[in-house]
Amino acid sequence: MSTTMNKVIGGSYIIEDTDFHNMVTPEDFTEEHRMIAETTEDFVAGEVVPHDEAIEKLNYELTVEKMRKAGELGLLGADVPEAYGGLGLDKVSSTLISERLTKASAFALSIGAHVGIGTLPIVYFGTEEQKQKYLPALATGEKIAAYCLTEPSSGSDALGAKTTATLSEDGEYYVLNGSKQFITNAGFADLFIVYAKVDGKDFSTFIVERTMEGVSIGPEEKKMGIKGSSTCPLILEDVKVPVENLLWEVGKGHLIAFNILNIGRFKLAAGCVGASKDTIELAAKYANERAQFGRKISTFPLIGKKLADMNTKTYALESMVYRTAGLFDVGLAEVDHSSPEVGYQSAKAIAEYQLECSINKVFGSETLDFVVDEGVQIHGGYG
Repeated sequence: MSTTMNKVIGGSYIIEDTDFHNMVTPEDFTEEHRMIAETTEDFVAGEVVPHDEAIEKLNYELTVEKMRKAGELGLLGADVPEAYGGLGLDKVSSTLISERLTKASAFALSIGAHVGIGTLPIVYFGTEEQKQKYLPALATGEKIAAYCLTEPSSGSDALGAKTTATLSEDGEYYVLNGSKQFITNAGFADLFIVYAKVDGKDFSTFIVERTMEGVSIGPEEKKMGIKGSSTCPLILEDVKVPVENLLWEVGKGHLIAFNILNIGRFKLAAGCVGASKDTIELAAKYANERAQFGRKISTFPLIGKKLADMNTKTYALESMVYRTAGLFDVGLAEVDHSSPEVGYQSAKAIAEYQLECSINKVFGSETLDFVVDEGVQIHGGYG
């Protein structure tokens, strides 16, 4: 019997010693990291916050204008290699951008969907021609991307998608038919990363351009929150997509979808760090200003405990997020973007930390839920 054991993918920290050299904490941030964080904060404070009200009313033109401004500052190209018009920064840098964007409210979601799940499929799984054609425009904001996986009848069961792709008789293009639902940025996106089944069975990924005949956008969803972020259905009716717009290979769509979503989960946690910090700042400021029974409410033990618990959970979340960012930097450093095997290399590197990404997402969202609820309680009736 063979004694060879397969290496654990994800969660290896449970059974292996951790190399502390790969662990990143905020104390390890370089001057470049701090400059990126400061640039992001200045952009949000100067370009986005003053226009919050207009953005919340779904002003497409303003949102795109501000996204292009972010592109001018390099905030859209952190994960795009320099060879394709980006900055090619490490994951710690792009994580800092995600964290510091949170004061931008719904606008942060628009940027996040573009730079993450919208652009990264091409970064990690695109051909050289696809990267040269699309990434420079995505890195500047000249083009905006959207990610189209969810359908009316398939959400968590992504592989149950009904959208089809049929190869034409001359082999020149695929004909796509179907619809996607809850697509972030759909109202103004130029490119769509679309998942469809070739011949009704091989789950695959395509780059679809808005200008292709047969592409249409449904009405905006009536959401409870994040109203400034566009969320619409995408309808595909006999859309002819050139074969060169197939991303990676036929039947590899599940590897693209699940690994890109891994990074999306991780970046969601980074946003939760920033939002939790923002909430603590608001709650602490209010507690130090609000007086009851002749004293500031921050001096009451119960309020102090709430603030302590909020800080404790946020500290743990921040540590988790940047440790994971450091792990990604080590794993993705081995990916050769010029290699024909880049898809396999990327999938392997990202999948290595799929468990950590899920832990980040769950703990991050639950921490933010807790922190926001406690912040509301501290504000009392003004919450």
